[in-house]
Amino acid sequence: MRKIAAIYTGVALVKPLSDMLKVALPGYKIMNILDDSLIADIIEAGHLTPAVRRRLYSYYDAAASAGAELILNTCSSIGEAVYAAREFIPVPIVRIDEAMARIAVAEANSIAVLATLSTTLDPTIDLVKRCAAEAGKNIKVLSAVADGAFPAITAGDGATYDRLVAETAQRVARECDVILLAQGSMARMEAPLRDLTGKPVYSSPRLAIEMVKKMLEEKV
Repeated sequence: MRKIAAIYTGVALVKPLSDMLKVALPGYKIMNILDDSLIADIIEAGHLTPAVRRRLYSYYDAAASAGAELILNTCSSIGEAVYAAREFIPVPIVRIDEAMARIAVAEANSIAVLATLSTTLDPTIDLVKRCAAEAGKNIKVLSAVADGAFPAITAGDGATYDRLVAETAQRVARECDVILLAQGSMARMEAPLRDLTGKPVYSSPRLAIEMVKKMLEEKV
């Protein structure tokens, strides 16, 4: 059976994303690699460190060596590492947020990036700017962190998480055309925030899987 790999830095996204991949790609075996110490180290340092990069690259190499045809990088906080890895990993590496960013750039002139971790903001903002430059567009990029939401969801308090994310989205909605949810784990809020703000809201998992599926189909 053909194989793809997904690299995770948190457990919350593993089952929902794996289930979505299995539905979209029934002919593929899904190889999941989880290391939640990656995001813990990033949060502690406040940025993507060389040590995190080395561990991440070892996972990419292990996935390729195990026969994966494609690697899905599921964490936006480590997304920047993808570009250097593409130079020496022999299979495609897809950022989970890349398709989302490209769609937003195509549709909007002002984009708000919403996160629950500050370490996710710069990588996502940089991605949006990269996509805008490739498209030849000048994009206004705003950002906001839903303070307290990440500890709440980590503690299992979904109600507080939802409220804090919604309040933050309301604050930025009047200043943007589109809202991007920087972390894949925020996908649960895509539809509620769209209804709440009246603005297009995009999360990454579904769009990333569509991109992966298209890439694999074109490869056949």
